[in-house]
Amino acid sequence: MTFISYAQNYEDVMLWRALKHIEKGFYIDIGAAWPKEHSVTYSFYINGWHGINIEPNQKFFDQLVTKRPNDINLPLAIDEKFDSATMYFFGETGLSTLDKDIAHTHKEKGMECFEKQIDVYPLNSIFEKYIPENQEVHFLKIDVEGLEKSVLRGNRWKRFRPWIVLVEATLPLSQSESHHEWEDIITSADYVYAYTDGLNRYYVAKEHSELINSFKYPPNVFDEFILASQKNAEEQTSEANARAQSATTRAQAAETRAQAAETRAQ
Repeated sequence: MTFISYAQNYEDVMLWRALKHIEKGFYIDIGAAWPKEHSVTYSFYINGWHGINIEPNQKFFDQLVTKRPNDINLPLAIDEKFDSATMYFFGETGLSTLDKDIAHTHKEKGMECFEKQIDVYPLNSIFEKYIPENQEVHFLKIDVEGLEKSVLRGNRWKRFRPWIVLVEATLPLSQSESHHEWEDIITSADYVYAYTDGLNRYYVAKEHSELINSFKYPPNVFDEFILASQKNAEEQTSEANARAQSATTRAQAAETRAQAAETRAQ
């Protein structure tokens, strides 16, 4: 079966390579954004998985509720502790942040921003409230625009242990690495660094070390995948060809009727 990649940077290809043997797996997506476009979890969703999408942007959240009904969708942010905080939203982008300094940088670049108070939960509370005791979390994705350290500090890693954790590891809209600020939190919790894709860093729980080898190489021909954009283009081409064929058939039928009418008139 050809795998369709919807993610921005082939994250779903890498995760699928490691976890495709799991049927009806479970994920947590912190900073889910769009339900389909650039989604790390959508391909898993259409392959029978489900999970938790955490997205404070109301427009994205409403889309998730509509298009991802089998998931748990939460309109809140994740930080180190329970709180209410000001979040800075930048339209329908994935750049919403709790970090005032990062928001200021975006504003200086001319991006329009609006502020809103939102509820903030620690990560461990999501496990406690929404995930049954016997439910494995096969991967956790963290994309929080500068709050990675706070999110990671908000989990009880000895108790709540996703098999794979991928964390955005560069400063927003840049290639400047930021993992040095938080990586020790996860590696000291018995997770092993496995891979970086230039945007994210991937970590595997030591008790699932058999998965590490899946991250040896970047996405390649043996992953048997196509991009969603390619699939959409192929479908559009097919639809256009079908419309053209239908138009040709109608034209031929009209010509046949005209010829028949001319014959009868003679």
